[in-house]
Amino acid sequence: MLTIAILAGGRSQRMGKDKANMLFHGRNLVRRIIERLEGLHGEIIIIGSVIQEAIDPGIRMLTDLFPNHGPLGGLHTALVAASNPIVACVACDMPFVNPDLIAFQRALLLSEDLDVVAPSNENGIEPLHGVYRKQTCLPPVWEALKTGERRLISWFPNVRTRILVPKEMSKLKFNGLTFININTPEELRLAEAFEEKSSTL
Repeated sequence: MLTIAILAGGRSQRMGKDKANMLFHGRNLVRRIIERLEGLHGEIIIIGSVIQEAIDPGIRMLTDLFPNHGPLGGLHTALVAASNPIVACVACDMPFVNPDLIAFQRALLLSEDLDVVAPSNENGIEPLHGVYRKQTCLPPVWEALKTGERRLISWFPNVRTRILVPKEMSKLKFNGLTFININTPEELRLAEAFEEKSSTL
């Protein structure tokens, strides 16, 4: 029922090296994300390229159908490739991705007959911790790409979208680290330091 798509196709310019294959406390970051999400019992696919040792044999690794179109292109590829009607889309550089939140988003999408459920925080909407209905999201994503759009949320007004606010997520095993993404070596060091301070992440 659920496909989990990990977007690993970014250019990683600020990091200075390929984020998809970087190490977090000595372990491949994509492997960490896979292990955090395995409990959702969904199909896992990777959009991009990671070292083979980081993934299980049953995980499909795909290249972008529209290279150099950013996360919107990655989402389009994920929606096309997904074997299931519901797709959770996460970034490869989010070490604290939250499986409980994704499960909550999926349940909400189904119970309220929505097309998109995405969380938000003080920095805005977090579409790369979003859950999407394949059938209804694929056409507007494709239209956005055809018009040269790059913003991942540009097409949200065209479908039934629910943006979660922090108060709605307060009952979950959730904290401010969930949406941290790593763009620079300094941010990697800070994320590793956060990990060391808590055994509950």
